[in-house]
Amino acid sequence: MSRLDLDSTAIDRRGFGGFLREWRAARGVSQLALSLQTGVSARHLSFMETGRASPSRDMVLMLAEALQMPLRDRNSFLQAAGFAAMYRETPLAAQPMGPVRDAINLLLRSTEPNPTLVVNRRYDVLDANDTGRWLLTTFSEDLGSFLPPHNIGRLLVSEKGMRRHVENWSDVARKVLGRLRRELGGAHSRDAADDDLLKTIAPALAELGDPPSPSETLPLLVPVRLHRAPIGLQLFTTIATLGTPLDVTLQELRVEMLFPADAVTRQILQTRKSS
Repeated sequence: MSRLDLDSTAIDRRGFGGFLREWRAARGVSQLALSLQTGVSARHLSFMETGRASPSRDMVLMLAEALQMPLRDRNSFLQAAGFAAMYRETPLAAQPMGPVRDAINLLLRSTEPNPTLVVNRRYDVLDANDTGRWLLTTFSEDLGSFLPPHNIGRLLVSEKGMRRHVENWSDVARKVLGRLRRELGGAHSRDAADDDLLKTIAPALAELGDPPSPSETLPLLVPVRLHRAPIGLQLFTTIATLGTPLDVTLQELRVEMLFPADAVTRQILQTRKSS
């Protein structure tokens, strides 16, 4: 093996090791904890992180599963270790996604009169039912000042967006911004749009005082109190995912459904839909 080959191999190993350290830190997992979880010795984990040992493909996939990496990051993790990406990324508009689009459209219609949004890992709104679009328009100060696709994170932190109309802003921000930081935590897989979004929400995260840890378990049900005179809504939100897909696009889709938390809100939503 030539000196050039040795140098290239060392660079590749350092890239994988840095990736592994980054994700351990993002998940708040020590080498010892990861060792106990996977059955891989802490010494071997240390050697992989410093480039003194190369992982097998199965080892890469096992570590990715243990660290709960999104599929996009698993592809980057594999490539950093010198293996081909494993998971495809099919555009939602592509022909093979037809059944998925039909299922999403059915879900959007069936959840009326409750607001429902389809978002990606960046919380870009890819689709919504009529009530979902009404909610974004009604409780954003100036929705027209934001370019589509409208991003929930940007709307939430901006005075021109929804910030002043979310009464429990801190609770909602912890949930949404915490999830955003978790989803976009892998620097190896981020693009310019991801970095720009993280830069935009950074001041709001700092303002929270006790920002959510990337390893923090986020709550299943989060109350959302919206008010813009004369309308006030008490909602709770749930997030549905598409099972355990092996496609990056499908794995990153989230269906955010908001339901009335009191009789007044239920009546407002029903009345709006029937008017």
